[in-house]
Amino acid sequence: MKLARFAYQDTIWLGLVDTDAGTVDGVAKDSGDEDLAIRFITAPPEQQREARTIITLPLDEVHLLPPIERPSKNIICIGKNYAAHAVEFSGSGYDSSSEGKDDVVPEYPIVFSKAAGSMVGAFDDICPPWDLSEQIDYEAELGVIIGRDGRDIAREDAYDYIWGYTIINDVTARDLQARHQQWLLGKSLDTFCPIGPWIVSADELDPTNLTISSWVNGERRQHANTGEMVFDIPAIVSAVSAGITLRVGDIIATGTPAGVGIGFDPPRFLKAGDSVRVAIESIGEITNTLQ
Repeated sequence: MKLARFAYQDTIWLGLVDTDAGTVDGVAKDSGDEDLAIRFITAPPEQQREARTIITLPLDEVHLLPPIERPSKNIICIGKNYAAHAVEFSGSGYDSSSEGKDDVVPEYPIVFSKAAGSMVGAFDDICPPWDLSEQIDYEAELGVIIGRDGRDIAREDAYDYIWGYTIINDVTARDLQARHQQWLLGKSLDTFCPIGPWIVSADELDPTNLTISSWVNGERRQHANTGEMVFDIPAIVSAVSAGITLRVGDIIATGTPAGVGIGFDPPRFLKAGDSVRVAIESIGEITNTLQ
């Protein structure tokens, strides 16, 4: 099942996507009172499967929106969760978290957040405030969508709390990240979280073995497998939920592989007009252009 939010003729819909047919079945109209995706995810599985189609549209005629509109909290992000990226980040001069440490690969998950208001759709533009930052970077990441409320979740139970998976580009202003010695501002600028194109339900893929890649202007920059994570998804869910209640619709960005702009010498930052594509096996791809 592929769950999407989309706009069509001034109406926002929740829909189920058929990628083979290139269509989306609208199953609910947005009244503005609640997050349609969260309501759908909360419904019993049989109701999800039997959702009534109101309208069927070609995918190329709709505007895909962030699949979750109103998560209960900021997007939860995991830093340095691929060993090769931890090494490139530590050597970049932008990583205050590794100063004085012999081992740049973290012993425990590095958890930070990204403002939910930074989310834009799978093919929307990224609009950096160029007067604030000239060091814009990309980060391809697997996104986890929580499907049940839970706190103090055991590793062995973690997958029971996940509804599905999506794609995230954790766009980052590296100079702001370094200047403020923490990551919230550099990660949370408006439009700095392209996400989508939809949520793929957990029963359709194996999140431990997915190819994840990114391209800038057609040049491949990142290429890895989610099995290379330092902390796997159960470890992340367990660590984050230890004392913090995860709610239905919450989003976890699980970290990025090596190959980001600061991993090059000299760094290869994004500029206006650049196009960034992120693809994850069994989910799809998103493409965003910098304005």
